[in-house]
Amino acid sequence: MQKTSFTLAAALITATFSATLLTGCASSTDGGSKLISFPGAYKIDVQQGNVITQEMINQLRPGMSRAQVQYVMGTPLLEDTFNPNRWDYVYSMQPGGQDREQKNVTLFFEEDKLQSIVGDYRPESTEQ
Repeated sequence: MQKTSFTLAAALITATFSATLLTGCASSTDGGSKLISFPGAYKIDVQQGNVITQEMINQLRPGMSRAQVQYVMGTPLLEDTFNPNRWDYVYSMQPGGQDREQKNVTLFFEEDKLQSIVGDYRPESTEQ
């Protein structure tokens, strides 16, 4: 009877020790925001949303129809249910573990015609 209690105690100590060691493998760095990274590990670029370029914004003109705007910009990421005259385009890029960059453009329509553009990009003047 003593042999089974000794075996049970040894198993309990082994399990506790193993759990303690495994907990160390899940520790975090950078104030708890990231798990430990392995040196030389490849990190992929993460792109989300609609790609937005200055060339696309330069093609937009006040008075364009929704179809024309959608042809240039693509389908909006967000269409406000309560304000159908607002289209939001959001693009974020996080290159290989670096800080994430985000760009936003909001288009406003009036009577199904483009009225104004608000956001990180502004149309550049093509006149010289």
